[in-house]
Amino acid sequence: MSQTDTMAAGSQRIISREELLQLKKEMNARALTRRRVRTGTLLVANIIMAVVILLPLLYAISIAFMPSGELFTTDLNLFPKNPTIQNFVDAFTNVPLLKFILNSFIMAGCITIGQIITCSLAAFAFSFLEFKGKGLLFMVVMATMMVPGEATIISNYLTVGNLGMLDTYPVLIIPYLTSAMGIFLFRQFYMTFPISLYESAKLDGCGNLRFIVKILIPLTKSAIGAMAVYTFINAWNMYMWPLLVTGSNDMRTVQIGISMLNSVDSQSITMMIAGVVMIIIPSISIFIVGQKQLIRGMFSGAVKG
Repeated sequence: MSQTDTMAAGSQRIISREELLQLKKEMNARALTRRRVRTGTLLVANIIMAVVILLPLLYAISIAFMPSGELFTTDLNLFPKNPTIQNFVDAFTNVPLLKFILNSFIMAGCITIGQIITCSLAAFAFSFLEFKGKGLLFMVVMATMMVPGEATIISNYLTVGNLGMLDTYPVLIIPYLTSAMGIFLFRQFYMTFPISLYESAKLDGCGNLRFIVKILIPLTKSAIGAMAVYTFINAWNMYMWPLLVTGSNDMRTVQIGISMLNSVDSQSITMMIAGVVMIIIPSISIFIVGQKQLIRGMFSGAVKG
C-alpha cells in the first residue's frame, strides 16, 4: 500500500469517528426532545385533571366571596363581580363558629393522640408478645372493621346516656380512642422489624414500655404520621355522633355548626358556603403537610426487608 493510500484510509477513519460523534449527539438531542415532550404532556394532563377535580372547591370559594344577589340570577356567574367578605363576617356573627372550631380541634386532637397511643400498644402486643389466643384475638379485632358504625350508635348512645356523659367532651372523645384500622396499620409496620431486636432489648434489661418509647416510636415516624393525618381528618369531619350526643352550642362541633347556618332564605346559601370554606382549611392544610407521611406510612408495611 502506498503512502497516499494510507493517508486516505486514516482520513476516512477520522471522518467516520466524527460522524459517529455527531450521530450520537443527534440521537441524544432527539431523546431529550421526546422526554421533554412527554413530560410536558403529562404536566398539562395533570393540570387539567387537577382543575377538573378541584372545580367544586374553586367554585365554592368563588361563591363565598359572592353577594347573594349575584348567585341567584339567570346569568352564569363563575366569579364574583363585586367580591365581598360580608359572608364570612355573617358566618361568625350568626353562630359561635369560633367555639365550634375550638371544640372540633379539641375532639380531633384528643382522638388522634389517643388512637396513636392505644393502637401502638395493642400492635406491639400482637407483634412481639406471645400469649395464648393471640391469633384469634387479632381476628376478632379485625372483624370489628366489618361492623358499620350505624349498627352500634344507638347502643353507644344508651350507654353514655346512662353514665351521664351527654353533652361533654368525654362523650365526643372516649368512644373513638382506638380503632381496628390503626392497630392493623401499626402491626403491619412492626412486623417488618426482626424479633431479635426485641429479644436483644430484653436481654439488656429494657422493659416493654421503654422499648416502645425509645426504640419503636423513633423507627415508626412514618406510620405515626400516616395515622395522625388519617385520624385527625376523620375526627374533624365527624357528624352523626356529635349531632346525637351534643345539645348546646358549648359542645357542638363545626360540622353541626355549619348546618345551623342554613335557613329558608337565599342569603344563607352564600353565608353557609363561606363557613364551609373556612372549616375545610384545617383538614386540607393537614393533608397537604402530611400527604407524604400518609402515603409512606400506608405502604411501609406492605413489603418486608
